[in-house]
Amino acid sequence: MTLTTHEEQQPLAGFVEKAYLDYAMYVILDRALPHISDGLKPVQRRIIYAMSELGLSHQSKHKKSARTVGDVIGKYHPHGDSACYEAMVLMAQDFAYRYPLVDGQGNWGSADDPKSFAAMRYTESRLTGYAKTLLAELEQGTVAWIANFDGTLQEPARLPARLPNILLNGGSGIAVGMATNLLPHNLREVVSACRALLADPLLTDDEIMQHIPAPDFPTGGELVSPREEIAALYRTGRGTIRLRATWHLEDGNIVIDQLPYQVSGSKIQEQIAKQMQAKKLAWLDDLRDESDHENPVCLVLIPRSNRVDNERLMQHLFATTDLEKRYSAQMNMIGLDGRPQVKNLRQILSEWLIYREDTVRRRLNHRLIAVNDRLHILAGLLIAYLNLDEIIRIIRSEDEPRPVLMRTFNLSEAQAEAILNTRLRHLACLEEQQIRAEEQALAAEKQRLDELLRSRANLLALISDELAADAETYGDARRTVICEREAAVALDETELTPSEAVTLILSKMGWIRGGKGHNIDGATLTYKSGDAYLTQIAGRSNQQACLLADDGRCYTLALHGLPSARGNGEPLTSRLSIDASAHIIAAAIIDDDRCYLVAADNGYGFITRGRDLTSKTKTGKSLINPGGGRAITLQALPDGEVDILAITNEGRIALIDAAEIPELGKGKGSQTIAIAKKTYDQNGVRLSHICAYARGRDITLYSGKQKMTIRASERDTYHTPRGHKGNHLPKGYRHVERIEVQDEDSVAPANPA
Repeated sequence: MTLTTHEEQQPLAGFVEKAYLDYAMYVILDRALPHISDGLKPVQRRIIYAMSELGLSHQSKHKKSARTVGDVIGKYHPHGDSACYEAMVLMAQDFAYRYPLVDGQGNWGSADDPKSFAAMRYTESRLTGYAKTLLAELEQGTVAWIANFDGTLQEPARLPARLPNILLNGGSGIAVGMATNLLPHNLREVVSACRALLADPLLTDDEIMQHIPAPDFPTGGELVSPREEIAALYRTGRGTIRLRATWHLEDGNIVIDQLPYQVSGSKIQEQIAKQMQAKKLAWLDDLRDESDHENPVCLVLIPRSNRVDNERLMQHLFATTDLEKRYSAQMNMIGLDGRPQVKNLRQILSEWLIYREDTVRRRLNHRLIAVNDRLHILAGLLIAYLNLDEIIRIIRSEDEPRPVLMRTFNLSEAQAEAILNTRLRHLACLEEQQIRAEEQALAAEKQRLDELLRSRANLLALISDELAADAETYGDARRTVICEREAAVALDETELTPSEAVTLILSKMGWIRGGKGHNIDGATLTYKSGDAYLTQIAGRSNQQACLLADDGRCYTLALHGLPSARGNGEPLTSRLSIDASAHIIAAAIIDDDRCYLVAADNGYGFITRGRDLTSKTKTGKSLINPGGGRAITLQALPDGEVDILAITNEGRIALIDAAEIPELGKGKGSQTIAIAKKTYDQNGVRLSHICAYARGRDITLYSGKQKMTIRASERDTYHTPRGHKGNHLPKGYRHVERIEVQDEDSVAPANPA
């Protein structure tokens, strides 16, 4: 549209900027942020006021919520009825508000599903007793009144709160460029802090926090944040706290009886059930919800056995579900200066006390004016009583009796009007004693009001006494237990998995399967065409295995969930990302503190710890550098003194003390038995066998149909330092096919000639 006059023309950028800023300020000041005076947003304030105008006090009958919502949006708040009703519902939910303002009758939602409330045409409501603290002084000249949206009615700009509702019920809101999240607190603790500040305005933050140690949520729970975090929140107005569910043991079962604020019991069940279905929570056998009207929260967790560490199980659930929740706090509100600001605890209390002092002073002034007016009227009535006959004569004889009365008895217009408005029979029954008694009582009240208004100390004492009286009437015990605890830690996979005997069987083509128990002989199982048995290891289902490929990379494989040994299993490539040219040649159970021997066919090797064998990714990690050759072994070292037997394919043997082998996390290592690079490259000399065993055992070497036993007593014959070529085996035994370590109780066969 073309603008016709110069005055109407303006740059678009300037117009948009002003329009947006106006909108932003409207959202901030009139919709999203609460005011420090009464702790209410405009819609909440209008709901409370409209209900009071409808006579819906805590002593009246409930009235349809639709009636209240209609009055609110029709007279004071021209917005959607559903949004208005939701704001009303929130103030009625005792699991959302620490001190509810609306007393609801009907379905007002539940902690499990706060949005499940019935429509406003079905529910009924009235104000709670606590709401009286916001309204009791409304008609006593305590607040300013403003026109409603269409200028036909007046509404209070603020409510004369007798308590710091801004801290008691908290609240949240999102404005333009800012947000607020105020946490609820205990009434008695907040009042105690207010009275302490009235007595000593110079209290330190730590002294204030002795009265208000932490927030107090309507649903209870355990506040487990460190004291320093809570103190930082109160000093800065920003911070986070952690709230945890409470539980106890009952007949061996874990019973959760309180949930964190705004956490749904059904969501907790869903989170735990997902872990159970994924077999990531084997410690837990079953989960039941036994909540009812008497016990709104009663989740029963049934451990798998009485050997389960209940404390450790709950720590896992705290870490992985909403049984422990972190809450961000930002104490942003509109201050007495009309500006939004994030305030700390001291600022909130001090500023609210300023508002309360001003409110009480206005209330006393309003009452003082009323007392003075009444004393003035009583003085006129006393004159009328003393001159009753003359007054009656003037009223009967004069057409305009008021000016005559004013001239005759020196009365004011208000006194004359009061006399004329008094019925004759009442005037006749007036007694001087009654008038003077009321006059005396009002005079005493006036003197007390004057003293309070003249003396700030007396005024602050009155405020303190009124706060104490309200705390006695509406206060209750703290619900949230303050209990500083360490951060919860989730169970690792090995702890969550049941410990059962299992055997991992690996084929030459890289197929895996598992069988329950340790009495399985993998060599007797059937394999796919072209495939054959490679190796097997026995462990527990909550352990992990390390698989070593001939390219020197190692991979981690969990022993639980293996395909059944009754079938052919599945390829390792379905679980791990193994290079197509690499082949798995060895496997071992991972024990973090155990030592393992790793070696390549070039004669190099080293000892490593179990913790260095673990890989967190499917692609594994590089363990040994085979130097152009191939890795050939990964085996756990036995306890005690250990010897390492190394044999080459040309028939050389070396018996080495394991203490001479270096311990590394990864790398190439050092020579176990010396193999020259030239003979390795040109003649194909390789390390063919290497075996670590407990010193003092007999070793049997198998070569074709022949076997040769090296007895423990012959150790010195074959012992060489690490890195030497070793000795030749006797002819006929130089092509070793297999090495066997004799059991501790077995008798070694005679050494053949």
